Amino acid sequence: MSPSSLPISPYPADLSRRDLRRMINVVRLLHKLSENAGYRNYLESLLPASARFDPGNQAVMMGYDFHVSETGPKLIEVNTNAGGIWYANLSHDPMAVEFSARVGSKLLKTFCDDYGLFRRNAVARPERIVILDENPTGQPLYSEMRIFVLMFEKAGIEAVIAPPEAIETQASGLSLGGKPVEMIYNRHCDFYLNASPLDHIREAYLKRQVCLSPNPRAYGLLADKRRMMLWCRPVLMRGFGLADAELSILAETIPETLLLRELTADEAWRTRKQWVFKPDTGYASRGVYVGEKLTRHKLAELDPENTLIQRRIHPSMTPGAPQQAFKTDYRLFVYRDRILGAAARIYQGQVTNLRTENGGFAKIRLTV
Repeated sequence: MSPSSLPISPYPADLSRRDLRRMINVVRLLHKLSENAGYRNYLESLLPASARFDPGNQAVMMGYDFHVSETGPKLIEVNTNAGGIWYANLSHDPMAVEFSARVGSKLLKTFCDDYGLFRRNAVARPERIVILDENPTGQPLYSEMRIFVLMFEKAGIEAVIAPPEAIETQASGLSLGGKPVEMIYNRHCDFYLNASPLDHIREAYLKRQVCLSPNPRAYGLLADKRRMMLWCRPVLMRGFGLADAELSILAETIPETLLLRELTADEAWRTRKQWVFKPDTGYASRGVYVGEKLTRHKLAELDPENTLIQRRIHPSMTPGAPQQAFKTDYRLFVYRDRILGAAARIYQGQVTNLRTENGGFAKIRLTV
């Protein structure tokens, strides 16, 4: 694809160094929380079986998405299959055909480190990685998957892009084209591996026959949207041993998040403009409604048990052409507590999208 056909904006988005530091602080705090024994024990009864299982490894290529308000950055959601780092790279170097040696080395290390955790051997290295997604060639970010294949192959690791149905089961685990699958870079959006096309992958994962990254455990600890309902409850968080300074970080960056069932129908309608309504298992802004655009009929259709309401945080704006402005969100790409990169996404419309003319991934311009 030519640079002009990719979701990349020509306009840079400003971000203060102070706000970037605050974003990094909350990322590292949430990673620390995910390893907290009290927090993990609390979640045991809330997680499905696939997420109660601890495979030993964590999650490559996580994303933390923020809006920047007048009072600083607010975390909107966490993702375990965050795409876009290639497009973030292109926003800085539109003519690039692969990751630079520095960026590629940094990204490759996260895959090798995660595989080492899975194998309980820090120097272990996969010989073969499958990049997994539903109908990969039909995905908007398919070209990014191809760049990852190139990165792996340059490092001497065989890499293949495949849908779940192309992967076969054998006694020792999974195979593709008659060769064993040691590691799966999981870009599939069935985060808990619930759908039947993923049954064989789920079984191999639970038997520790394949290193799956990201995986249901990482999703359940951090990226399930219902976790945000916990992070904005200071009394609960204090019970896990968080210090006052850590509680302050959460209070400053986590918007109030509830289940719709916690409001009466009248309260929900009366206060709707204060909220964003989200399906608790949604992704890529699917099924997300800004309250001021919500009709009474649509509100009545939402399942109160499975709809989250999050305090609306108006995004900052990025100027474009004369008399043109874009809403802006910011994504940090992360492995554990390690920041791999950052990008802005600029757009017009209710929710983040990559369809706005001259919108898409944008270079961040750091300011004082």
